[in-house]
Amino acid sequence: MNWKTRHRSFYYEHAPEPADLVLPHDETALLCIDVQNYGLVPRDTPEEQARWQPFLDRMHHTVLPKLAALQQAFRAKGIDVMHARIACQLDDGRDRSLVQKLPGWNNLLMPKDSEASQIVPEVAPVGDEIVIVKTTDSAVTGTNLRFILHNMGIRNVVVTGIYTDQCVSSTVRALADESFRVVLIEDCCAAGTDALHRHELEIMNMIYCNVMSSAELEAMMAL
Repeated sequence: MNWKTRHRSFYYEHAPEPADLVLPHDETALLCIDVQNYGLVPRDTPEEQARWQPFLDRMHHTVLPKLAALQQAFRAKGIDVMHARIACQLDDGRDRSLVQKLPGWNNLLMPKDSEASQIVPEVAPVGDEIVIVKTTDSAVTGTNLRFILHNMGIRNVVVTGIYTDQCVSSTVRALADESFRVVLIEDCCAAGTDALHRHELEIMNMIYCNVMSSAELEAMMAL
């Protein structure tokens, strides 16, 4: 199976294969979402560490090396690489959206200068690459990302990062609603479990984005 036939949901089970994508280098950007230190720290208890170990293994052995290689391929061709990260402007986090204030796992208090909020070194920005700081899940809602992409003449956004079913999904939908063509790179994303990751890919594919592997994208764009 290739990207045209994988990750089909109920709605698109019998739909025709999508046409080949045309992604001009000067109209395309790579967006890396929330690959930050907070997601890779050891968990508080042995039980939580064991529960999260498959995610951590995927990040270290698949997502980070694949994403780093994809970034380098884009840079080598002069194609824009962009980043988004969760971080609040105020130390007490009053500027966060309600999504990040509610009790539970998603309650994230990460001041912009904290170590937890920094992008991990393997995939960190290089030179003057744009970094969007956001206080909610979507990198579009509440930021000037759409305006920046418009000013740069970007029509196609290649999305990567974590978590597939949360910030990545919210950003993909928002970009699609703003009429950008979105490509989601399946091996440069991760969710808490592989099941959540695969399920979200099925939900988004062919409605809000086209899902493909980094190798398929590189071949398509001649990277």
